[in-house]
Amino acid sequence: MGEIVEFTSNGMSARGWMELPESGRGPGVVVIQEWWGLDPHIKDVVGRFAREGFVALAPDLYNGKETAEPDEGEKLMMAMDLDRVAKDMKGAVDFLVAHAAVTGSGVGAVGFCMGGGLVLWLACLSDKVTAAVAFYGAPWPEASPNFKSSVAAFQGHYAEHDDWAGPEVAQQLEGRLRDLGLLAEFFVYPGTRHAFFNDDRPEDHDAGASKIAWQRTLEFLRNRLGR
Repeated sequence: MGEIVEFTSNGMSARGWMELPESGRGPGVVVIQEWWGLDPHIKDVVGRFAREGFVALAPDLYNGKETAEPDEGEKLMMAMDLDRVAKDMKGAVDFLVAHAAVTGSGVGAVGFCMGGGLVLWLACLSDKVTAAVAFYGAPWPEASPNFKSSVAAFQGHYAEHDDWAGPEVAQQLEGRLRDLGLLAEFFVYPGTRHAFFNDDRPEDHDAGASKIAWQRTLEFLRNRLGR
């Protein structure tokens, strides 16, 4: 079962939702939320990773706030203190690296929508992130990743019909990363829309694409982090 944990964020306290695998030990994965907050879907994703043998932690970037309304989600996202967000994400990475249940020296990071863009940034903020997976995420102007500083391998999952982070964004990102000599594999799923992985949003969810993307994510993380 998952639980709320507290960890240090640059000398301050942060919180997140964490779950361990049945074995009690495994590779670490940080899960970065969508603009809805640390909602039931993100907690469920943490649980899915735990059932696959990972120690998973989703930092609460909204400090307890969450919403199901797009307008409110956008407001919460725009109100974020990105300096604090960076510290909280790095704090979550450091917490996992030091945790007795986490195997290996590096961790993975997986983000969705807003979190997809933040994961790209996080992979450049911490050299402890050795595998980064972005679901329909694009770099933010205010949190632009300096990929030259990253040691991570990257995987991306994008929708064919997405006005924010569509196939062109995926192609440009993959090319940019490969030009820097970084390992990158990005996938575009035909017929899908933004947020196709979120099964709490039936208007966007695509079960077939989600299953393929999930298996690709697990294989990628296991290859990079170990089982």
